[in-house]
Amino acid sequence: MADTTATSPQTNVDDILKEMETTPAGLSADEASNRLAKYGPNALPEKKVNPLLRLLSYFWGPIPWMIEAAAVLSAVVKHWADLTIILVLLIFNAAIGFFEEHKAAGALAALKNQLALMARAYRDGKLVQIAADTLVPGDVIRLRLGDVVPADACCLSGDYLSVDQAALTGESLPVTKKVGDTVYSGSVAKQGEMTAVVTATGANTFFGKTAKLVSSAGSVSHFQKAVMTIGDYLIYLTLALVAVLILVGLDRGEKVLDLVQFALILTVAAIPVAMPAVLSVTMAVGALALSRLKAIVSRLEAIEEMAGMDILCSDKTGTLTQNKLTLGEPLVFAAKDAADLILTGALASKAEDNDVIDLAIIHSLADPKSLDAYKQTAFTPFDPVGKRTEATVADASGATFAVTKGAPQVVMGLCALSKDDAAKADAAIEALAAKGSRTLGVARKDGEGGWTFSGILPLSDPPREDSATTIAKAKEHGIAVKMVTGDNTAIGREISRQLGLGVNMIPAGEFFAADADVSRLPGDVERRIEEADGFAQVFPEHKYGIVRALQDRGHLVGMTGDGVNDAPALKQADVGIAVSGATDAARAAADLVLTAPGLSVIVSAVEYARRIFERMNSYAIYRITETIRIMFFVVLAILVYNFYPITAVMIILLALLNDVPIMTIAYDNTYLDPNPVRWDMRRVLTLSTVLGTIGVIETFGLLILAKTYLKLDLAQIQSFVFLKLAVAGHLTLFVARTRKPFWASPYPAPAMIWSAVATKALATACVGLGWFVAAVPWEYVGLIWGYCLVWLFIEDWAKLVVYEHLALERPHHKRFLGRVNRLLHPHAARMAAR
Repeated sequence: MADTTATSPQTNVDDILKEMETTPAGLSADEASNRLAKYGPNALPEKKVNPLLRLLSYFWGPIPWMIEAAAVLSAVVKHWADLTIILVLLIFNAAIGFFEEHKAAGALAALKNQLALMARAYRDGKLVQIAADTLVPGDVIRLRLGDVVPADACCLSGDYLSVDQAALTGESLPVTKKVGDTVYSGSVAKQGEMTAVVTATGANTFFGKTAKLVSSAGSVSHFQKAVMTIGDYLIYLTLALVAVLILVGLDRGEKVLDLVQFALILTVAAIPVAMPAVLSVTMAVGALALSRLKAIVSRLEAIEEMAGMDILCSDKTGTLTQNKLTLGEPLVFAAKDAADLILTGALASKAEDNDVIDLAIIHSLADPKSLDAYKQTAFTPFDPVGKRTEATVADASGATFAVTKGAPQVVMGLCALSKDDAAKADAAIEALAAKGSRTLGVARKDGEGGWTFSGILPLSDPPREDSATTIAKAKEHGIAVKMVTGDNTAIGREISRQLGLGVNMIPAGEFFAADADVSRLPGDVERRIEEADGFAQVFPEHKYGIVRALQDRGHLVGMTGDGVNDAPALKQADVGIAVSGATDAARAAADLVLTAPGLSVIVSAVEYARRIFERMNSYAIYRITETIRIMFFVVLAILVYNFYPITAVMIILLALLNDVPIMTIAYDNTYLDPNPVRWDMRRVLTLSTVLGTIGVIETFGLLILAKTYLKLDLAQIQSFVFLKLAVAGHLTLFVARTRKPFWASPYPAPAMIWSAVATKALATACVGLGWFVAAVPWEYVGLIWGYCLVWLFIEDWAKLVVYEHLALERPHHKRFLGRVNRLLHPHAARMAAR
């Protein structure tokens, strides 16, 4: 263990208690309430933005500027209908963005409340658990391994407390605090246990005074980068086509103001105006749904990482097993009998720490009141390095002795065992481990003498009833589960066998030498880690190395953990998962916090994440398709026929009518991919280009029909094209949302269907009744609908062909691959025949 000496100044305990007007027994509830009103909550003040200013921010930026410029130009040229519709679009987008941000912020606030830090404080003389933000100066708190220090405090009693305060002071090693030392808010308890009196809260803490708070959105996920890349691509494509449109218009002598106005409106309609809202609502809806599954997302971007996760490294105890230890038949050595051995183990435990091992031993006492005859005068809790607890105990006569319990090899190493006894103990440990039992060594020391080995306590923790089923389901989803346990190899292998995980359980020590850099392992070691079914005798630093090795092999890795020492691995993992009952430090480092035990929650979260991924994938395909369909058609029609096939008002109406159905994609029923999903830009661009090109051909066909055969005037032709683009655009959404035929399950969500029906009905009414556009006879309206429905089946057929082509599943692909295989392996057929 690497500790430095305390760096904070020591304070006289009596003076600090007097200054804080408190006692070692803490405050009364009434006094704490009065001080909370005086000092305020133990939290850093949050900068709140005025809702009106937040709403006005949606009228500021590149996209709003273009809409506003189009509105100004419409007013200049006195196109009042255009101006009205443009202002409606501007207000609509601002309202949608404001509403969705508010909903997303509310969701995150609700999730944040569930992750609020807790503290243990003495109120009315009793140790109770309270919300950390209700702490006040003068509160007496208890700190132990894994706690995040909730406020600045002065240590009152206890042997020592080792804290990691690197984030505050830059010290690279843990610092040992003793009575009179100050611990700082935000530091993490690594070892030991002490009581302390709170000296400062909220903005008055060391952290509150010195830290420069930076508000940022955090890192951008791979998926968000891909979507942003698509957005940039669409903007550049649109600007290039608009430039062509302007140059041709200038060459033909059109009015500059009219030309610029139309170009601006066309740009607004083509670029992904709704993209930020779609992203925020999809992620917010996903996070809320996961919270109902008892999985709280602390970093929204992690939803995409979950969708692609292909390896999950899982803790054993409490995650794969029930974490309900039961005591087996004790193996007595120097103890008087089994009851004496259990009593010695119980004296080396502390019930109020709620440690599952301690409670299992204490509850195994034949007479729980037998502990009343003894008094613990000192207690050293278990830590991952020492691997044992130790207590100094005084009996009824006042005689003192020491007891310890912990890892058998560690405890046996303290004792002078004979060769026969050592061999007997080793054999018993191996036999119990082969049956999946954990063993504890127990020893006692009287006076100044040496430690005497009392015996071995076997503890068993059976697998959870749902673990085997959950693991099988994870495998069906393409996720390999690897057990990571601190227990010995035999126990890990037995539990692994029971759960169907495989028995290639390897001690972590075989991969990590004592002085090895866990972040840089040789290639052959990384390969062995990849091939292993699980890892035994794992130290916290090994978890970090395992994650790094698997990531270097190209995997997206999930890692579960519950302790402060798991934080580095949880932070490094693509999906860090703090399991139920995890420490504050583990939850702070994790991307996903489970509030229910077991792995089944993770599998459910992965399923939902993959559905979210499919929704965003469908959005990307639809958005690119619509841009190609509208932009290329409009520009080509102007070049060929020398007139605008749709008006500026129609373009704005299309933008409004398209934004509503696309928002409902966040609630859509989607295909669940059986394998981890990654962003496939080739598939998205290929399919979008094919569907967009078909859309251009389809629209040109209707334009020719209206102009050449039906002999409609220009205004009616424009209404014809407008209704076709509105109807076909919505129908394309149903094509893009699934890889199967559009009529096959999973069926669209009701919200998507009814929003599309409503907006298509509104577009139809506009054309049939002449709202904002020239009226078209109802029989022609029916013709347009029939035309679009026919092309819906053509688009869907083309989509299926593209997916088969990309998957190399077409018959000619299979024949070609067969010929290649025969050419590359000419002797394979003969070898197979033999």
